[in-house]
Amino acid sequence: PGDTSVLAGLYGPAEAKISKELPDRAALEVLLRPKVGLPGVLERSREQLLRQTCEAVVLGVLHPRTAISLVLQVLSDAGSLLSCCLNAACMALLDAGLPLSTLFCGVTCALQPDGTILLDPTSRQEQEARAILTFAIASSERKVLMANTKGSCSVEEMQQCLAAAQRAATTIFQFYRDSVRRRYSK
Repeated sequence: PGDTSVLAGLYGPAEAKISKELPDRAALEVLLRPKVGLPGVLERSREQLLRQTCEAVVLGVLHPRTAISLVLQVLSDAGSLLSCCLNAACMALLDAGLPLSTLFCGVTCALQPDGTILLDPTSRQEQEARAILTFAIASSERKVLMANTKGSCSVEEMQQCLAAAQRAATTIFQFYRDSVRRRYSK
């Protein structure tokens, strides 16, 4: 939803601390800062999902022994936060000019008790949902890079949510293209 916003900052590729250095690729760190207070268990688990997604697309072999830090600061959370973080992460990677194998976007689906699928649910719709599914979808072949499910749904319902998310991804990738074009045509 339009009311969820996340600020992304990307630092690096910079010299890595010896303890974090990887000999064959860049070490990628993702930090998720909540709007208030300190990061907790939820932020940590989301950081891991975000890092795995970013690692799947960043061509880190081109910057071995370096460190890349992506810091995501939640400004407001009105629902669909994880997909907002995914979109902010991809835009930050793109904006930093890091070599990527593909772009990706995040889409959240809420499965209503009656089985209907809502895209981009608000916090309230998330609370009323039977299941919430968030997908990270690659721009190449609309492949799924990450899937996260909360609640219960059948395999068939999950496939329906995924299909809806893959359709929605087209709109998001168009938005990326438009914003990049706007930025570089100034």
